[in-house]
Amino acid sequence: MSVPSSVVDLPRTWYAKRSRLITAVLGTIILVGLCVLAVMLPEQGGWGFGSRMGVAFTGVIGLGAMLMLGRPKVVAAVGGVTVVNLLRTTHLEWAQIVRVYLRQGDPWVYIDMSNGDTLPVMGIQTSNGKADAISAARELRGLAEKYGAAPDAR
Repeated sequence: MSVPSSVVDLPRTWYAKRSRLITAVLGTIILVGLCVLAVMLPEQGGWGFGSRMGVAFTGVIGLGAMLMLGRPKVVAAVGGVTVVNLLRTTHLEWAQIVRVYLRQGDPWVYIDMSNGDTLPVMGIQTSNGKADAISAARELRGLAEKYGAAPDAR
């Protein structure tokens, strides 16, 4: 079997660079803005220390939420693929991957697994450039074909 030209060296990590940058910047703006607001609030009207800390803590929560939105990534290694989505991390052995695809209109890549489930791969997103997403999907597909089960066994 010939190895596709899109196969890359391992380990390889893909992540949504633009989304990660935007969410980090927005989270920082939220945190700084709410901390400045907490300092500037007048003491009259019930804005004591506890209330100010509550406003600042809301900024911390906002930063955490934004960083979580920028969390998705995909790490391919010889032992398999680790897919990190917003709340869940899934490790797949290469043999568990039946198909890697990105259809027109899909926001990110999907993996069909041998157990019949489909796993979204949010670390490879079309919002960060369609050509980059297509290239990354081809690379991941090539690795799945190289390290996974033989095509006739699927």
